[in-house]
Amino acid sequence: MKFEYRTLDFPADYDGPVAATLIRASFPAQDTRRAVLYVHGYIDYFFQEHLAEAFVAHGYRFYAVELRKYGRSLREGQHPDFARSMYEYYPDLTESIRHIREEGASGIVLLGHSTGGLLAALYADDGPQREAIRCVVLNSPFLEFNTTWFKKHVQIPLAALVSIVFPFAHKKNELSPLYARSVHKHYGGEWDFDTSLKPIEGIPLYFSWLRAVRNGQRRIRRGLHIAVPVLVMSSDKSYFGKTWSDELFESDSVLNVEDIRRRAQKLGQCVTYVAVEGGMHDLFLSRKAVRTEAFRIVFGWLERTLGKR
Repeated sequence: MKFEYRTLDFPADYDGPVAATLIRASFPAQDTRRAVLYVHGYIDYFFQEHLAEAFVAHGYRFYAVELRKYGRSLREGQHPDFARSMYEYYPDLTESIRHIREEGASGIVLLGHSTGGLLAALYADDGPQREAIRCVVLNSPFLEFNTTWFKKHVQIPLAALVSIVFPFAHKKNELSPLYARSVHKHYGGEWDFDTSLKPIEGIPLYFSWLRAVRNGQRRIRRGLHIAVPVLVMSSDKSYFGKTWSDELFESDSVLNVEDIRRRAQKLGQCVTYVAVEGGMHDLFLSRKAVRTEAFRIVFGWLERTLGKR
């Protein structure tokens, strides 16, 4: 499948010139007004061509946005994957949706994974172009920190306070590399991705990013009012081990799926939650039988929600 890349330029911020990247998959010549906009997760970028192929095959225009300071949008001298607030990403989605609408789409499915799922939920609640969104699909959204009580209620709040005075304060990445290794084909996964854009060992953990995510999650806990239907999906179980295991290939090794299930009901009045048996953190990167089931769930839900094309 062929892809076109459009640079979306924005005014410079504290890190210098800012841009996002809007990616469009080629689609058949027949008229199709439905479109999906995919938003990636943390330490990530768009490489899931099979995701685009699946949506195009089901009659959707497929777009993905690589957020500012991520992937192809990272500029020299910038802090990678950095933000002081989730609102900093709103222009990236707003401009992406504006371009999609200008190209003829009349109904947009907002699809977010992990931190992109958190952002998608927040944007669907109060984003400037939310009226263009017909429904929201969240793939293992990052609705709660998966960590100890002490870190969640003491260390992260302290780090958030520090970031107000020292915005670029950081510490060594604490995220386990096990998940990234379980995805990459070099380590036993099925997928090939550019490790310069998605480093296996991660990046520095910026306290400002923690604060941005924490504030977004606090909004979730208070309750959103997303006006359109929402589908939330996750694995049926989590793996909290620190060593390599075959469980990595059939569990969410990043987030606690019980947190996702519990917080999902805070998103709006029309929320459907589905646990996918044997799913990985990114359900669409799971083993073939599992991702096939995940696609079946998504497209079945979309047909019931939007009707047949």
